[in-house]
Amino acid sequence: MNSPFVIWQLGDGKPGHENQSLGLAEAIGRRIPVAVHRIDLSGGERLIARLRSTFRQSREFPAPSLIVGAGHATHVPMIGLARRTGTPCVVLMKPSLPAGLFDLCLVPRHDLRGVPGGNIVPTVGALNRVHVADGTPKSGRMILIGGPSSTHGWDTEGTLRALADIVASAPEATWTLTDSRRTPEGVRAKIRSRFPRIELFPHEETDRGWLPDRLAAAAEAWVTEDSISMIYESLTSGARVGLLPVPRQKTGRVARGIDRLVADGFATPYDTWKHDGVLPPPGQVLREADRCAGLILERWYPQAR
Repeated sequence: MNSPFVIWQLGDGKPGHENQSLGLAEAIGRRIPVAVHRIDLSGGERLIARLRSTFRQSREFPAPSLIVGAGHATHVPMIGLARRTGTPCVVLMKPSLPAGLFDLCLVPRHDLRGVPGGNIVPTVGALNRVHVADGTPKSGRMILIGGPSSTHGWDTEGTLRALADIVASAPEATWTLTDSRRTPEGVRAKIRSRFPRIELFPHEETDRGWLPDRLAAAAEAWVTEDSISMIYESLTSGARVGLLPVPRQKTGRVARGIDRLVADGFATPYDTWKHDGVLPPPGQVLREADRCAGLILERWYPQAR
């Protein structure tokens, strides 16, 4: 292509949603030159105000080749822009509106039931920004912890006991740990006092590229089971992935998705690792963003591939 492939990315300001659409945009950018223009929907306005803001911001951008977004706040504005410009729109989640209103829905398979429709592509987890270039040295050891959620409770002492076993398994290794917005108050202080060999990076002190870069160089990653997005980011990195135990509050779609990852050989529960003494590599490295980028270009822009 002589000019960049223009992507309008609708963002609601939530890191998990933004990382999905950026992951797709960056994957397209690994194939062809792209220019990403972000439309900010993080203000929390009412729908009419949000639409006005969307159209006002979009007037400053060159005509799009693709419109992408994740998060319920992006749905109606995305459809409005697609209709106004005649451009394909791609939603990266199970939408809250009828799927037929979007040109393509990239939906994590654990959110789907039954046979997906023609414009729904199941993905193994949510797309993300992790990318590992060929030949990247992989020696790092990561620990990623979350916190209480709608699907999981929390057990600080249980998590600390598991960390003690994991750190003791590699006495000379340096471990890097980061937490999340859901991590309970006081957990970081306990980790610092009990595990001086763990380098702790609070989530609020890292930028949005820090975790993808660290995971790209990781050979091993341990993630609390509640942190579904960080589990899939770790699997995309190609690291050996262990699951730290967290009490389950529900046995719904998230739990089923985690159990399927274990059954398919992607990740190893802590209890299994402790019994066997082995953290095996995943049977397959996830490259879902790259796969979906290829599908999109093949569907609408085959000449650009």
